[in-house]
Amino acid sequence: MTDVLPAGSLDGKVALVTGSSRGIGADTVRYLAEAGADVVINFRNKAPRAQKLATELRALGRRVLVVGADLTDPSSVAEMFDAVTAEFGRLDVLVLNASGGMESGMAADYALTLNRDAQLSVLDAATPLLGDGARVVFVTSHQAHFIRTTPTMPEYEPVALSKRAGEDALRERIPALADRGVGFTVVSGDMIEGTITATLLERANPGAIAERRESAGKLYNVSEFAAEVARAAIDAVPSDNTRLVGDVSAFASE
Repeated sequence: MTDVLPAGSLDGKVALVTGSSRGIGADTVRYLAEAGADVVINFRNKAPRAQKLATELRALGRRVLVVGADLTDPSSVAEMFDAVTAEFGRLDVLVLNASGGMESGMAADYALTLNRDAQLSVLDAATPLLGDGARVVFVTSHQAHFIRTTPTMPEYEPVALSKRAGEDALRERIPALADRGVGFTVVSGDMIEGTITATLLERANPGAIAERRESAGKLYNVSEFAAEVARAAIDAVPSDNTRLVGDVSAFASE
């Protein structure tokens, strides 16, 4: 997929995408760089992938900062933004993409720590760098966004609840962000073909993805959904701060 964003639409801008060494995050940061942005690639433990992507984006003529950080560790988050401040001194686009909670061997409260607490920690650390006209984009799923009205698969429910808690907490920051001239958009998508979450769900509940695909008529793949996330960084902020991607007919709005 090429020309997702208008050429030059992010010239002179700086964008950070959390969890951007692979998957949706990697494609999102690539689209932002293709539109002219200098970028920050954040990863937790996929350093070789992050460095490979950085090399690709530097070939476009972009400045690229690669920062490993554990977003659940406030000191690690602080170090990441110290590095961003030293390298760029500003931030124009923040995409809160990193999430999880279905990994094995994690603490019982890991999903909430990552999907709510860490999201707030990253936003709060980034806010001093966000100036007038900057954008914050939070990436979530329909299964999480609509969890209060529409049940989801039991295997996914802890993640869905924690991501909705994160969305709610972030939305409370909208007035303060607006005072700084910063726009905030939630991008919610259906199950995305090819993501780690979809793979883990399929493993826990064989046939779940095919069933959802049949119900929805189509599921977006990683690059298609990442394109919608990238567009949210430059499109007008919706009146309800929500960009719904894909079929929502199976979900009841609040």
